[in-house]
Formats: sequence, C-alpha cells, structure tokens
Amino acid sequence: MDFETWWLVFVPLLFGLGWVAARVDFRQMMSETRSLPDSYFKGLNFLLNEEPDRAIDAFVEVAKLDPETTELHFALGSLFRRRGEMERAIRVHQSLLSRADLPVADRENAQFQIAQDFLKAGMLDRAEAAFEAVRETRFAIPAMRALIRIYESEHDWPRAIEAVRRLRALVDEPVPQLVHYQCEQAEGALQGKQPDFDRAAKALDEAENAIRKLGTGQGMYASQARVAGLRARLARMQGQNEQERAYLVSILSSAPEYVGLYATELLDSYRKLGRAEEGVAMLRSHYQQHPSLDIFNVLFRVLREQEGHLQAWAFARDALRAHPSLLGLDKMLEVELQDQGQDKEGGDGGQAVGVDQIIAGADLSLLRSLIHRHTQRLDRYSCSSCGFEARHFYWQCPGCNSWETYAPRRLEELK
Repeated sequence: MDFETWWLVFVPLLFGLGWVAARVDFRQMMSETRSLPDSYFKGLNFLLNEEPDRAIDAFVEVAKLDPETTELHFALGSLFRRRGEMERAIRVHQSLLSRADLPVADRENAQFQIAQDFLKAGMLDRAEAAFEAVRETRFAIPAMRALIRIYESEHDWPRAIEAVRRLRALVDEPVPQLVHYQCEQAEGALQGKQPDFDRAAKALDEAENAIRKLGTGQGMYASQARVAGLRARLARMQGQNEQERAYLVSILSSAPEYVGLYATELLDSYRKLGRAEEGVAMLRSHYQQHPSLDIFNVLFRVLREQEGHLQAWAFARDALRAHPSLLGLDKMLEVELQDQGQDKEGGDGGQAVGVDQIIAGADLSLLRSLIHRHTQRLDRYSCSSCGFEARHFYWQCPGCNSWETYAPRRLEELK
C-alpha cells in the first residue's frame, strides 16, 4: 500500500476542526448558562437542601422573568397540584393556554393538566369540559378514565356507561364496574312510587350481557350476586314469588359467600310459598359449608321464632363451638334480651314474671354489655383498598369509590 503524503495534512486538519467545534459548543453552553437567572440556580440549591417551599418561590421568580420557560411552567403546575394549591396550579396552566405562540403539543398538554386541576379542586363541570376538549388527542385514554370517575361521582350512570363504551373503543381492557352501572340503573328504576319494571329488566339484561363478556371467576361473584338479588327484588315487586325464590337460591351456587346478604329475603320467599321449614333447612345446610356471621344471625332469629328457645340455643351452641365468634355471641344475646324484654312488657297471660327469670335476664344483660364493648369495633365491613369501615355492606366504597372492595364478611371473620 502506497503512502500518500497529503494524509499528513488531512489528519491534523480533522483534529483542528473537531477542536474548533468543541470550543464553539462549550462557549454556547457557557453563554446559555450565564443567561439563566440566578433564581434558577437558587431553586436548584433549595431543592438539593430539601427546602421545597423556598425552591418553589425561586422557580416562580424564574417563570416571571422568562415566560417562555414552558417546561418549568408545567413542572410548577404539577407541583402545586400535588401540594393541593389548586388556585396556583390553575393559574400556571391558564397562563400557558393564553399564549398564542404555544406549540400544539404543549397546548394539548396544558389543557389536560388544567383538567386534572379542576378535577382535584372538585370543579366537576369545568373538569368535564376540559377533558372533553382533549378526547381527540394523545390524552384520550386518561381523559376518558377521568370522565368515567366524574360521571360516577355524579351518579350519572347512562353517561358513565357511554364513557366506558368509548374507552373500550380506544383500548381493549375489561371494565368490571360496567355491571354495577347497569345495576345502579335498575335500582333507580325500581325506586319511587311508580317503579319502571321494563327499564329495570332491560338494565339487568345488559348487566348479564356484560358479565358474559367479562367471563366468570372469583372477581365476578359479587356482580352475579347483585344481579340475582335485583332480579329477585323485581320478581317480588311483581308478585312472582316462585321466580323470586329461584333467583335467590341461585346465589347459593353462583356466589356462595354473598348468601348472608340475602339470607332474610331467601327465608321470606320460602315462607310466602308455605315452605318455611325447607328454607331453614337449606340455609342451615349452606351454613355448614360456608359459615357466615350474617347467616348465623338470621338462622338464630328464625329458629327462636319458629322452633323456640331450646332449638335456637342448641344451634347457636354447636355453631359457636365449630366457629368461635364473640360477635356471634353478642348478636345472639341481643336477640335473647329483646325477646325477654317483650315477655316482661306483655307478660304471660297476666301472670307475673318469675324472680329467676329476672335474675337470668340481668345476668345476660351484664354479659352482653361486657362482650358488646369488645365487639363494636369488629361489627363492620372493611374496604380492602382504603380501609374504610362501615356497618353496612357497600358495592362501591364510600371512602375511595372503588368497586367490589368490600368482602361480605365482618372484620372479626377476616382476622
């Protein structure tokens, strides 16, 4: 290979051009650094020293001196929102939207950010309008999810259902709460002086279609139980006693853990058909396989009314021996004391109550008061998402608005 003498000139020339380019970039970087306001560096220093309040003040000063710092405006707005300073967050994002020279991508981002500000501030009407404005942008999916939350909070179930359908058109993901939206519509149709049976039946048909599309599994037990319970309620209101019983019985196999929520209605349906003993026997058999405090309470009351004191206590003794429960004992003593109170008020054919009965009643009252102090805290349902506790069962948690986060069991049963 022949050596070319001109290489001796070309190689140093390349090194020289590289050195010049590096010097130019370095000088430009230094020039840009010098042009940054001192407040910018003060803000960084405050952040490094874990002084967020002073850092925010410094960055706000930078934003005032240089309105073109778009990214800094976005950062400040998000920071204000996280800190709960909604007015300041809204002002920051509004100032961005007021700029005529703002690029389209930044304008869409500012619109989405201010929609989140409105939502967190509780300004639902303005939040809805702001999220609708970005439905055709890259923020369409999070905007639709936010709109669903808004419609949920307003109990606007038709619009929530429509929003879910629009979300499904954008992304293929299951939305289990769609079943509950339909159930909420059915419940609304059954309320009031003039219930709309046709509208309720249509909503429940759509709920069942949604369940079939979602498939079966552990997560669908709650939805299946709720739909069957509402079907039974609709049948009861229409005087269809046999259909009511059939829907309630179906819960025993489709959602066995939720039977306790409908145990009273189940026994009432059998009683209306003249088959009360069959209903009690069925519920007792289910209790053996799926013990529940709610079923225990219902069975003890019914046995106390139908078969007397001894049979009820025999059932309670065996049940509590197999599944010890202070809360179950508390509920049992509550029923017993209520019945004794009624005996004292009504008497027994005008005869005086015996001294031994009074003493026994006093002993039970003392025992129940001691137990009740320890069981009040356990006699609650608890949300698995946020921990909110309630005496009543909810399909949607009042604390965090999550669906199906309440197990159909009291706190004592979950421990």
